[in-house]
Order: sequence, then C-alpha cells, then structure tokens
Amino acid sequence: MGDSNIIVQEVGPPVESKDPNERAQSCSIPNGESGPASTTRVYRKRWAIVLLFSAYSLSNAYQWIQYGIISNIVVKFYQVDYFAVDWLSMIYMLTYIPFIFPVTWLLDQKGLRVTALLANALNCAGTWTKVASVRPGLFWVTMLGQFASSLAQVFILGMPSRLASVWFGADEVSTACSIGVFGNQMGIAIGFLIPPILVPNVDDVEELAHHIKIMFYISAGVATIIFILVVIVFQEKPELPPTQAQAQARCIPPESYSYLASIQRLVRNKPFMLLVVSYGLNVGCFYAVSTLLNRMIIEHYPGEEMNAGRIGLTIVIAGMVGSLICGIWLDKTKTYKQTTLAVYVLSLIGMLLYASTLNLGNLWVVFVTAGVLGFFMTGYLPLGFEFAVELTYPESEGTSSGFLNCSAQIFGIIFTITQGKIIDKWGTLSGNIFLCIFLLIGAIMTGFIKSDLRRQRANQQTAGQSVSPAGSESSIQDYGGTSCTAPGSGSPDINLEAR
Repeated sequence: MGDSNIIVQEVGPPVESKDPNERAQSCSIPNGESGPASTTRVYRKRWAIVLLFSAYSLSNAYQWIQYGIISNIVVKFYQVDYFAVDWLSMIYMLTYIPFIFPVTWLLDQKGLRVTALLANALNCAGTWTKVASVRPGLFWVTMLGQFASSLAQVFILGMPSRLASVWFGADEVSTACSIGVFGNQMGIAIGFLIPPILVPNVDDVEELAHHIKIMFYISAGVATIIFILVVIVFQEKPELPPTQAQAQARCIPPESYSYLASIQRLVRNKPFMLLVVSYGLNVGCFYAVSTLLNRMIIEHYPGEEMNAGRIGLTIVIAGMVGSLICGIWLDKTKTYKQTTLAVYVLSLIGMLLYASTLNLGNLWVVFVTAGVLGFFMTGYLPLGFEFAVELTYPESEGTSSGFLNCSAQIFGIIFTITQGKIIDKWGTLSGNIFLCIFLLIGAIMTGFIKSDLRRQRANQQTAGQSVSPAGSESSIQDYGGTSCTAPGSGSPDINLEAR
C-alpha cells in the first residue's frame, strides 16, 4: 500500500487519492500541548476482518438451531423426549447468562484477536465433539458438543460494535456492524434450511445415523477452515487508528475506565432497565418460536419437516429485510422511541396473526403470517441495540448490549420451557397466546421509556462548537472526566470508547 493512495489533511483542503478504499488523515486533537498531529487510516484489510467474523458467527448460529428444526427426528434417533432436545437450543441461552460479563471484561482487557481465537477454538471443538456422538446412546456427547458451541457464542455476540469501531471509519461503522449481525442471522436461516434436507425422516437407524454424521462432518469441516483462517488472517487492530475517536481511545490508560462502575451506572439508568426487560420479552419470544417451530408445524402438518425449515427460513430472511429497513429509517429520522414502540406493537400483531392462522390447514398462509412476524420481531433487534446506545451514551456498547442479550437469554429459557409445556397440554394456539400476552406487556413497558437521547444531544452540542482553521472540533467528557476530542465534521455515528 503505497503512500500515493492516501489523503492527508492538515490545514486547508484535502488532497484526494485515486483509491477511495485506503486513506490516511492527519488531524490535530487539542490536548493542551503543541505536538505532532494524530494520523488515521482505514485499511483494505478491514473488510476481510469483518467478513471473517461474519463467517464464524454464521457457523456458530447455525448450530444453535440445527437440532430444533428436526426435533422429531432427534427425539427418535437419540431416544429422548422433546424437553431434552429443547435443551440443545436452550443451552445457548443458559450458558450466555453467567459468562457474558466475564467475557466482556476479557474483550476489554485482551482485545479482539484473543477473543476471536477463543471463540473459534470452542466452536471448532464443539463441532468435532458432535461427530463423535452419532449413536443412539450418546445424547450426552452431543449435548457436550453443543455446550462448547454455546460457550463460543458468548465470545461472539458482543464483538460486532467493538470490531467496527476498531477497524472502520466513522462513516462505515454502522455498515460494518450490520454485516457482523447479518452473519448471525444468516446462520440461523441456514440452520432452518439445511438440516431438514440433510437428515430426512427415515425409520432405519443406521441410515439415519449416516445422514446425521454427514450433517455433523460438514459443519465441523466449515468450522475448521474458518478457525485456520482466523489464526492466519485475524488481526487485533490496524497499525493506525481509523478515527480520531480511536486515536484518543488508544491514549487513554486502562485504569481510567472502571468496568464495575460502568455496570453500576447502567443499573441505575431507569429508562435503560425498562428497555432491557422489554427487549428480553420480545427477543425471548423469538427464541421460543424458533426452538419450538418444528413441533408447532408438525402438530398441524404431519410429515412437513422440510416446510417447517422453510418457514423458519422465511422468518429470518424477512427479519433481515426488516432490520435493514428499520436501520435506514432510524438513520433518517432519529425517532428511536417512536420506531421501537411501533415495531413492538406490529410484532404483537404479527404474533396474533401467526397464532390464529397456524391451524387453518393452508401452509401458504402460515408462510405469509410467519414472514410478517419475522419482519417485525427480528427487525426489532437492531432497534433495541441502537435505542440502548442512545440511552446509555457514553458507556461501552459491549456492556449495554450484554445486558440486552442476557435479558433475552433469560426470557428465552423461561418462554421456551413454559410454551413447550403449554403446547404439550393445551396445544399450539394456547402456547402462542401465552407469548402474545408478554409481547403486550413489553409494548406497554416500551411506551413508558423516557426518550433520553444522550448520544444525539452530544452530537448536537458537538455541532455547536466553534470551528478551528483545520476543521470543527468538539470536546466530550469520558467516564473518568478526561476530555476526549473528535472532529465535529465527522459522522454522528462516531464511537468514543474510553477504555
């Protein structure tokens, strides 16, 4: 990468290069002293990093749902009950709860590369453990493999926002974060689609074992290739920071940031805690529907395992479209509470439509109502995270997202167990009405959240600062009272992380 492919900015207009994919900036950050300007640069390698992260996030998310969508076949092969098979999904939720905060601390202390290596080592170990579990009496081995994969997930879910801020320019952070999240959603979509194709519902145990082993070998091979690529390619951080905010973050001593103090501030933030509960109710419902989808479809449409997977695929693909549209809408309007509340209410309506049409005997109707449900329920995910960032600025995004995900896992376990029991006793309609009640409660709680948009207010204050000859600059207080400065001409999505 030659020096001709850069933009240098000191005083006066910038001189642009022909290659827009790599640029460097030399900008002055006021620090009370005269000294050399901080140089920032974004590297082409950033796209390889985020795509590699998206790939191993996909591999891990696929494994979460690969048992649930063929639960009737897994029950028959391993000779266990449905509740045991449900735990192959719920183990992902249970493992997250005690480990999320230690893993977030590890991410703060050791950085992206160590976290990525641990995630892939666990994910790879989980897939190969499952390969050794393809015998009817070895359900405990497949559960052990799923536990390893679930532990890997804890190292994955909190990384997108951190990776984006460390590697990407201020005008690319949201796009990079979306790519990371889309990898997880695409993994769930593939997890709905592929297992019913690879593992048909046959009666011969030996033939069934053969199909299951093929499924496990494919996922293990993919996970191994990704692990090798991570070892070779994945880098902790670029040589030069991509933004002035990251330049400042590198200069802040670790002792100036208290992880426990940040958690205490978040717990005392009442609007945020209301969002934590309402977010958990919504996403917990999504986890329960995803886990129990095969059972709900097979009850009304026997022998339709393939279509159960396709309905799950429809839910996730529609949700990916919903996520994208909701994100664009937020960028344009900044109406965080109004949009979050509207999508929450529409998720409730979608759930009511899905529940009331599931037993009509027309699969195409179920596809349509499931798509509507997925569009709004999965589309809610980025809204919750963005609203949380607004309510908690300038706290670490990793910590606030940890609270949201932890709440979702807790409610996911509760809803999956309870809805499963209700379905066994009273049928799918009663189980889905149970979820609708909690979606209604979550919508009401969302209406009571005070719309304290701290990040937007900080951006407005930044825009009002006086402009220096080299460009507009603003000063923002970090956690410990240290003044962090960022170019006021930058994107409002600039992420100041005092670590």
